[in-house]
Amino acid sequence: MYGPIRLSSIAAKLVVGGAALALLPLAGIGTAAADPVADGTLLAKVTSANGSYVEKVESKGPQDLIIYVHSGSMNRTFPVEVQRPHDTSVPRPTLYLLNGLDAGVGDASWQARTDAFDFLSDKNINVVSPIGGIASYYADWRNPDPALGVNKWKTFLTAELPPIIDAALGTNGKNSIAGLSMSGTSVLSLAQSEPTLYESVAAYSGCAQIADPLGQQFLKLTVERGGGNYENMYGPPNDPMWAANDPLINAEKLRGIDLYISNGNGLPGAHETLTDPHLLVQNGNAPASLANQVIVGGVIEAVVNYCSHNLENKLNQLGIPATYSFPPSGTHSWGYWEDELKRSWPVLSGRLGI
Repeated sequence: MYGPIRLSSIAAKLVVGGAALALLPLAGIGTAAADPVADGTLLAKVTSANGSYVEKVESKGPQDLIIYVHSGSMNRTFPVEVQRPHDTSVPRPTLYLLNGLDAGVGDASWQARTDAFDFLSDKNINVVSPIGGIASYYADWRNPDPALGVNKWKTFLTAELPPIIDAALGTNGKNSIAGLSMSGTSVLSLAQSEPTLYESVAAYSGCAQIADPLGQQFLKLTVERGGGNYENMYGPPNDPMWAANDPLINAEKLRGIDLYISNGNGLPGAHETLTDPHLLVQNGNAPASLANQVIVGGVIEAVVNYCSHNLENKLNQLGIPATYSFPPSGTHSWGYWEDELKRSWPVLSGRLGI
């Protein structure tokens, strides 16, 4: 039987029907075979302090749900993919799994390009992966963007979504977060903004430096690929907001969090083959897609590899421990991120008690 549902440590008042909600023990909850949430019946529906709430729920299978969460800060509703734990007999922790540039929209996602959800399906953890936020860096932008709209993703991922997920799924309030490429930067920033929210963080192929010319140019190119104007994020290049949100500059705020940092070096490796199942084939042209992965993906990975080694140096200077994975090959592509998720699992799960 579940004990009292413990909400994560976020300063958000939860209300239902205008009244404060007390979350009480729920009786009669069984094991994974009788998961009461699997059919789309959430344990509790709550509204966060700024008006975020669950709009609807779809059941996709014995462990899989899509929860549609309306964000009060962005005034938009986003689908959130959820995979329930293998064993739901007691409250379980949560892994927030963030996507890259395309933010899970389309075929470039953890769900579509990797076996991440299959790998995690026998683990005792709630997997939560929001869909939306293309080229946003999952940040709170200073200004609305003509192409990308209002981006308040830091607020969504730290103050709106976690308390809703905790109540809906009956979690134990412990969280980890992992992200790749664009979100390999974001997971560090999010952890720094709410240092007690995440027990562990895994950043795959992310660039931790966004305030210096190199990092800022890389971010600019990423945002422009999504159609946005990067100055709407934190202002012009010399604006203090860039340094205030730079994960490398603010590395001290990662102290006490279990960290996993990984990067390839840009050289072709095991996943650069036409038969690799992770290859993102564009316009039906596999050879051209592979060439793009080798050339463009190689250059991008070499750049972010430089960023990751700078982060390693900074954390070492501060005496902050981390686990690093820097293989002798690897491009900016899905096969390597799948590999690194599996390698990072002991770090992600270590302090979650599973």
